[in-house]
This record gives sequence, structure tokens and C-alpha cells, in this order.
Amino acid sequence: MQVLLVEDDEPVAESLRRGLRRYGFEVDWVTTGGAALAHSGPYDVVLLDLGLPDTDGLDVCKALRARGDVPIIVISARSDETDRVVGLELGADDYVSKPFGVREVIARIRAVMRRVRPRTGPGGAPGGPERYGSRLTVDRRAARVHVDGREVALAPKEYDLLSFLTEEPGALMSREQIMEAVWDANWFGPTKTLDVHVAALRRKFAGVVAIEAVRGVGFRLEIVGGAAPGPGGPAS
Repeated sequence: MQVLLVEDDEPVAESLRRGLRRYGFEVDWVTTGGAALAHSGPYDVVLLDLGLPDTDGLDVCKALRARGDVPIIVISARSDETDRVVGLELGADDYVSKPFGVREVIARIRAVMRRVRPRTGPGGAPGGPERYGSRLTVDRRAARVHVDGREVALAPKEYDLLSFLTEEPGALMSREQIMEAVWDANWFGPTKTLDVHVAALRRKFAGVVAIEAVRGVGFRLEIVGGAAPGPGGPAS
């Protein structure tokens, strides 16, 4: 995933770049609103600081939104509710106040991308179901899951957890990453609920996916009987 980072504070930007790259993101960094608007490379999401040296970030947000539907997450030291509301009204998809952790930003990116994926799929076409192996199909547009063509009944968080883990089959996800992405970036409750939901998915998808627990770290989902095609590959 390609991120356009618009941030003039070098220490903040470097910290974000390092953190995002550790999680597999590619980052293009610019320091001004003018550079952001002039940026010609492709990107999947924008992280936009409001306190830019050449222009107000809210004006940049408005201009970027007028160009298309690429998700915009505002990152700012401004904690005033008015700025937050105005940013969202101008088209931002989310708002993160400084100081923040890299994992919180990543959780917000993933949450925003899950929300906007139904709007468009590869090439701008409506997103379709994605097949994982020969048996499992996840339709993120409709929030429905099928095994061998038959829908599997899932509780909302069971679906969210399966959808998240199947985004990167084979990748080891820490408990913190999963809790932030599936439950809430500010979740302070016990993580035992994660184990309960993993157990439920294991029962419902036995022989279809395997969810391996890595002691002291988190979980890894593997597709049973074959790897999934690349993201966005529609089911036949």
C-alpha cells in the first residue's frame, strides 16, 4: 500500500516512515501543501498534517477531496473539536491527534481502507468477492463469507476478525495489531475476547483456514489446501 505523507515536522515524519515501512507500507514524504498537490505518483491513502508551512492543511484536504476519493487521514496537534469537525466535513475520512503511536495510525489506515474498499475495486470498478484457496470467499462489499458456495453465519466481530486476518494470509499479526484494527485503537479491555473469537473462527472454518497462535506474539492465518491469489482477485 502506497502512503502519501504530508508532514513538515521531520522527527514525526521519520518516525512514521520507519513504522509504516516495518508494516509493509511504501511512503512518499512531502513537507508542504504545494508539494502534496503537485505530487504525481500513485497513492492509496493520504496522511495529512494541518500545520503546514505554506498553507492550511484544511485547504489541502479540500483540494485533494475535490480530485477524487482517495482516503485522507488528518494528523494534527490541533485537538480543537472545531478543527476535527471541519476536517471531516471537508472530506477527511478520519482524524488522529498528536501525540499518537504508529500502531494507532496503522490501525486507522486499515479501518479506513476497509470502509472504502466497497466503493471501488481494482481499476476503479466496484469491489467484488475475493477467493482464498479453493473453498473460502470473502465479500467485503456485502460483509458476507462463503465456504463451498454456502454462506457462513458470523457475528459482526467474527467477520471483522476473519476479514482482517485474510488481508495478509501467512502474516504474523500481534495481539495489539489485531485489537487495534478489529476492536478499537483505544481498546483498554482484556484481550481474552480475541481468543474467544479466534476459537469461534477455528470451529466454523475447520479444514478451510488454520489460525496458528504464536506464543507471546499473536496469530497467523493460513489458507488450508493452497495460497490465496493476490488482493482484489475476484472469486469465480
